[in-house]
Amino acid sequence: VQLVESGGGLVQPGGSLRLSCVVSGFTFRWLSMSWYRQAPGKERELVADISSNGGSTNYADSVKGRFTISRDNAKNAVYLQMNSLKPEDTAVYYCRTYLNNRAYWGRGTQVTVSS
Repeated sequence: VQLVESGGGLVQPGGSLRLSCVVSGFTFRWLSMSWYRQAPGKERELVADISSNGGSTNYADSVKGRFTISRDNAKNAVYLQMNSLKPEDTAVYYCRTYLNNRAYWGRGTQVTVSS
């Protein structure tokens, strides 16, 4: 299973970004998916997750109402729409799935929120 993230960058506070993660090597529609992030000097934390059919989502309290996770099973992709970004959202964002008792991670994409 391979995961490749894209869409990160530098954005001003209050701005928006949309992250994408494309998955290959397995039947994507069977996988639940998650977005994590890791800020400098901090532990990696769960941002949001979505069930295999997209019917169930969960968010960290810190991003509720600002971030939206979604997926397109026809494109083998999961997305994270990030609005009203804050400097504390600055981190490397990782896509993750779990299969056969093993976690699979992408390499991450950097998001920097700064004026």
